[in-house]
Amino acid sequence: MDPAAAPEAITRSGRVRGFWRGASAAFLGIPFAAAPVGEHRFLAPAPVTPWAGVRDALAYGPTPQRRQFAEVTTIPEPSIPGDDILSVNVFTPRLPAAESPVPGLPVLVWIHGGGYAAGSPASPWYDGVAFNRDGIVVVTVSYRLGFEGFGWIDGAPLNRGILDQIAALEWVQSNIGAFGGDPDRVTVAGQSAGAGSTLALLSCPRTAGLFAGAIAQSAPAYGQSAAAAEKIGRRFAARLGVSPDLTGWRTVAAETIVDAEPSAQLTGDGILHPTMPLPALTRAAHDPGADITGIPFAPVVDDDIVADLLTAVRTGRNAEVPLLLGSTTHEFNFPSGESVDELTDALTDAGISPEAVARFESTVSAIGSGYARGQLSSAVLFRVPTVRCASARTEAGAGARTWLYDFAFRAPASGLAGHCIDLPFAWDLLDAEQVSVSVGDNLPRALAATMHAEWVQFISTGTVSWPAVAEHPAGAERFDTLSVFDPNAYELEAELAAL
Repeated sequence: MDPAAAPEAITRSGRVRGFWRGASAAFLGIPFAAAPVGEHRFLAPAPVTPWAGVRDALAYGPTPQRRQFAEVTTIPEPSIPGDDILSVNVFTPRLPAAESPVPGLPVLVWIHGGGYAAGSPASPWYDGVAFNRDGIVVVTVSYRLGFEGFGWIDGAPLNRGILDQIAALEWVQSNIGAFGGDPDRVTVAGQSAGAGSTLALLSCPRTAGLFAGAIAQSAPAYGQSAAAAEKIGRRFAARLGVSPDLTGWRTVAAETIVDAEPSAQLTGDGILHPTMPLPALTRAAHDPGADITGIPFAPVVDDDIVADLLTAVRTGRNAEVPLLLGSTTHEFNFPSGESVDELTDALTDAGISPEAVARFESTVSAIGSGYARGQLSSAVLFRVPTVRCASARTEAGAGARTWLYDFAFRAPASGLAGHCIDLPFAWDLLDAEQVSVSVGDNLPRALAATMHAEWVQFISTGTVSWPAVAEHPAGAERFDTLSVFDPNAYELEAELAAL
């Protein structure tokens, strides 16, 4: 193979041409399914039509995100127009050579976050260059978002976005060998909605054999029922004045749907919000079936594509798959009017132990008493579901293959270990675009090296260097300027889950 020539690979659909980037190659915008338009719109992903000749894979493909949404995390997430939105991007340090065959490399398949309504696989925060440096092939995936991907439509399959992810994983199984990867060593991973998707895939009866490991970073609670999804879908159709079936929805432009999606946001007493009464907030923590996110279009528990996570985990589904999961310490924390004393009193009244209350008080005091409610809300939305999943894995005998982490480094830009700031550390991309805006300057490169090395080890071997939850049910590796194992990192969340 001529190292000066443009890299090429042969997929099941045709030959693709990428480009070298120093010691690794990139292949961008490779379709794994047909464009979901016309007769394919709102249906399960259809096979892509093979092409003749060599297809250029030199630029990111069109994105399901139709336009840039209001900045929530300041992650740069490009929106690229076009219909062929179901594509993968492959970053590889090594292409196979017929004259000197070598074993395939481990593979990371990444599912981006964005509340199931936004996000982009073309973000520079998801560039595979550092993983390539360390011998990992990286695949980033696009999937249908918002109503197009998750809304209820009479006569259409639910969870179309999850079906897209499954199709992408099937593409990886069939094609990753052509890019130097090993289909038997695939780890599926994601952050936020991508982590929620990862856990949905872990619950799915259709995913057996598609991945050998899973990483869920900041997975939110999910639990929307099929009945709730239908109610939301019918109400949304009425709001737009269309019939709630395929015929009706196919008359509505995608841009019109995107414009209307904010009006479908869920509200009510059960939805997590800044003024939720404290007793309701603590109740939400121990109701695993509660849909508290307010997100109208998200994975739906239909027991076909997506099963109830805890039920599936407890019955042993994908129990053989190693799982690494965790959250940032502060996630969606926000300042509010209550003092930390009011919240600690509420926790004590709910039956939380003095030790766990003291830990909560210490966490809040380090950032300011006014952040107490936001800290509890973040625990309910992200950290309690994380512990609950880990506990269910232990019940199924998979605790020795389950590890928790807690990203505690406080970003100079915000003073918090907030949502998304762990990404540049896990990917070892501290110099990527907008990291200094989102996280800050003069970031600890040793922390990035440590965390990234653990991710590389997990993707390569299915293990990390700290104890599993079978040994320490609430224990986690605490990633900070100095990273240490904390046997009680999730003590409060474990007690909230057990109320």
